[in-house]
Amino acid sequence: MSFGDPNNPYGQQPQAPQGPYGQQPPVPPQGQPGYGYPQQAPPQQPYGYPQQQVPPQQAYGYPQQQAAPYGQPGMPGMPGMPMGYASWGARVGAILLDGLIIGALPTILYIVGAVMAASSSSTTADTSSCQPGDVQCVSDAYNSAASSATPTGAIIVMAIAWLIAVGGGFFLMAKEGSTGQTPGKKALGIKVLKETTGQPLGFGMTFVRYICRYLNGLLCGIGWLWPLWDDKNQTFADKIVGTVVVSVK
Repeated sequence: MSFGDPNNPYGQQPQAPQGPYGQQPPVPPQGQPGYGYPQQAPPQQPYGYPQQQVPPQQAYGYPQQQAAPYGQPGMPGMPGMPMGYASWGARVGAILLDGLIIGALPTILYIVGAVMAASSSSTTADTSSCQPGDVQCVSDAYNSAASSATPTGAIIVMAIAWLIAVGGGFFLMAKEGSTGQTPGKKALGIKVLKETTGQPLGFGMTFVRYICRYLNGLLCGIGWLWPLWDDKNQTFADKIVGTVVVSVK
């Protein structure tokens, strides 16, 4: 028994205060404070420790913004993007260079095949064995002469020229799809990129873009001239596929 505390001379254990009218006293909240209780401030870092930055939260209902992939360039005029849109003259020059590169050999082969066909076209129909008035005999003689007018060698040479031309076209599409540049575009310092990503198209979309080029020739070829007054120097095919041709010099 201790008499040191004048308020508790008999050493009794202190009891929790009773609520009014015999009710139990309120229990202190555990964990998160309930409604109506004061909010607890987050613990502060000791002095000298780096403070943790809390990223700002966007308001409810607003669309979340996605971060651009690392190293992805922006559009012309933005950091990391080439100097600007390619001129109409540079684009035409690149097409002419590409046509010269892939079309030189097929053109030569076509000329050789045409000469071979022309050298044998002097064969005339032999109707000496036909009786007068025998139309069927004369017709067979002319058909035989026409079939022998184009030799097999000329046909083979022209077929090879056609295969080389088609292969050259696919080569251009593969180069443009992977790097954005054909040999002609690389020589003139221009590149084809997807407008929304700033990256090359890939082979599939480049193939679609080449097909859409035929639309440029409609209405007297106005689609090829459209870059002269367009804000982004785009042709009809560029607008359909969503591409821009930019300068990389």
